[in-house]
Order: sequence, then structure tokens, then C-alpha cells
Amino acid sequence: MHRPRNVHGWLAWVLLGLAALAHPAHAHEVAAATQAPPVPLLWKVSGPENALYLLGSFHLLRPDDYPLSADVDVAFADAEALLLELSPAELSSPALAARMGAAALRSDGSRLDDALPAATRTALRLWTETNADRLAPLGLSHQALQRFEPWFVALTVSLVQMTAMGLDPALGMDRHMAARAATAGKPAVGLESGAQQVELLAGMDQGLQLQFLQDVLAGARKGPQAIVDLHQAWRDGDTGRLWDEIGAQMQRDLPALYQRINVARNEAWLPLLVGRLETGGSDDTLVVVGALHLLGDDGLVEGLRQRGYQVQRICSACEPGPQPR
Repeated sequence: MHRPRNVHGWLAWVLLGLAALAHPAHAHEVAAATQAPPVPLLWKVSGPENALYLLGSFHLLRPDDYPLSADVDVAFADAEALLLELSPAELSSPALAARMGAAALRSDGSRLDDALPAATRTALRLWTETNADRLAPLGLSHQALQRFEPWFVALTVSLVQMTAMGLDPALGMDRHMAARAATAGKPAVGLESGAQQVELLAGMDQGLQLQFLQDVLAGARKGPQAIVDLHQAWRDGDTGRLWDEIGAQMQRDLPALYQRINVARNEAWLPLLVGRLETGGSDDTLVVVGALHLLGDDGLVEGLRQRGYQVQRICSACEPGPQPR
């Protein structure tokens, strides 16, 4: 079976696992811009009286990814409220990390190695030995990871790899926009709860969890280039590259994971977004979700377009001519 090239990179989109496993949120001094702002993945959806702005997030970012584009500033200023994947309170809650850790514990007294093929056991041991200094601040080691399910260990591996490259959950766009909303006094709520996101991961069957861990370890052995490329594609606002290298590969090679992580959640969110568009009054909403949720035939952009709404990409930095859908 063909293995996806970029599943390890795709994990940057999984908000819950990475945010909950990360160090507690802390304030950062954002450096002065040394490069142009990221080209935003930003669409405006027009309803009968009000509008939605859909903004594609990257859940871990670097200091020099800020400030964001002026297009994002305009959308934020125009919106009266924000919708995030998780509410700001849950996004920064230590209780969410505790809930995830409890859900990830193996309940039958067995060790993780007991559930892993020999090659995967060896790969995990080599990775933990190589990254012992990076695991220690998380309170983890090879021995400690034996207590957890494969999905949790896969997320741990991915988090460690991405933070080693300077990508920081505390700088992710979700947290950044939540903080801006709090400062501006704008209400911000979640599209789903922390409990739902924990179940999303903990409810995976063992076969899918094992494939998840194997793909992450394979990505870690190949080095950081897949994540570097993914982050750059997000910075470039390159919808085609993001879809081809992440969404389309997941859809083809890991259909069960794609359906669980992406399609099912989009289908649950669409009625909530339509409700905002059909509510009387002129209040607009800025919706901030992982960028993959906006792309492809199953994405929120196409879902709202198919429901008859006018959808336009907002991209001052894009080249003249037809803008990407």
C-alpha cells in the first residue's frame, strides 16, 4: 500500500493534541517583522444581511510569522464576534490537558510495547533516546510513554519535532486571535468542546492508532523538511500546494482518518455557520479553523458555496487574475 509522504506534516493541523500536550500558554515578545506577513487563507461569505470571514489557521507558529496581513486586520475589525475550534477558555485550560492525559492512559495494565510490532518498538525506542532532552521538560521518557495509547504518543512525537524547529503552540493563530478578541472585548466561542476533541482522538480504533504512530515515526526519521514545506505553503497562502500535499493525500491514503478528523467535523460545523449567516441583524463573524478545514470539495468554503452563498477569497497579496478558490 502506498504510504502518504506528508502525514507527519499534516499533524500541525491537529489542534487538540498539540495544544493540550504543549507547555501552558505563556506570553511571548513578538519580534519585529523580518519578512512579509503570511499571505492569508481568508474568504468572505456573504449572507442575506451579514457575513462570515473564514480564516485558515496554522496551530503552531514562529515569532516572525507576525504581524499578520492587513487583510486579516480588516476582517477582525469588521467582525463583531469570533468562532474558534475551541473556546478561548478551553484552549488555554490545564483541565483539557489533564482530560487528554487521562483518556490516553492504557486501562488494561499492559505496556505500549505490547501492542506494537517489533519494528515500531525499535523505532520508538530510538526516537525517545535521541530526543530524551526534549522529552524531559514534558515530564516524559521512553518508560513513561509505555503507559499511553499510540495516538497520544504519535502526537507527542509530532509536538516535539515541531517545537524543535521553533514552531510554538503558544504562538499559534488560534491563541493569537483569541487574545486579540479578549483585548478588543469581542465574544469568542468554540465550534466544539474539549470533550469532543478528546473523543475524536481517543475513539480511534487500534489499527488506525498504530498506523498513525508508524507514519509519525517514519516522518521523524526523514527529518523536518515536510513540516518546513507545509509551514511555507501556509505562509504563501498556497491553497493548491496545501491541498495536493496534505488534504488529497490524506483523502486517498488514510480515508478513515480523513473522514474522522476533517469531513465529519466540517459537516457538524456547517449548520452553525449557516445559522450565523441567517441570523437577523448585521453582525459579522470571523471563523478561525485549521486551514485544511477550508480546502477541497469537503471543505467549509465549498460547502457554503454549494449552499448558495457568495464566497470570495480576500487576498491583497495574490497575483492579479482569477483568485484561488
